[in-house]
Amino acid sequence: MATKLFKLVIDAETTTDVEVNPEVSNYFYELEEDDRDNGTLTIPSTKFVDDAGDQVTGNLTTAIEGNGYYRLFINGALQQSSLYTVAADGSEVVVNDAATIPVGSPITLIVTNYDPLADSDTTVTT
Repeated sequence: MATKLFKLVIDAETTTDVEVNPEVSNYFYELEEDDRDNGTLTIPSTKFVDDAGDQVTGNLTTAIEGNGYYRLFINGALQQSSLYTVAADGSEVVVNDAATIPVGSPITLIVTNYDPLADSDTTVTT
């Protein structure tokens, strides 16, 4: 019999289930002139209301680095992220270049965080 290379045969099948689980917090504020200083708007967290219309009594929810993000709308228009910052502890939102925003304009901050879960099953047949 001639020499023959024997190879191990493996067949594997993997099934993965992923749940994204977004957690979204919405905050609303109407621009007050007293919160603007030299064209910069600083909004303390306690001036926002939540989806239920309740005044925020503590800090805003913050976006988890690498797993969350902010969206800021002024008068319904999405703003570039370089125009605003949210304090690391959620105590305030600062909007730069805010001199021309009309008093009473609605400002909406949306905070989205994800809590993903993934489960994989692999079946190996040899």
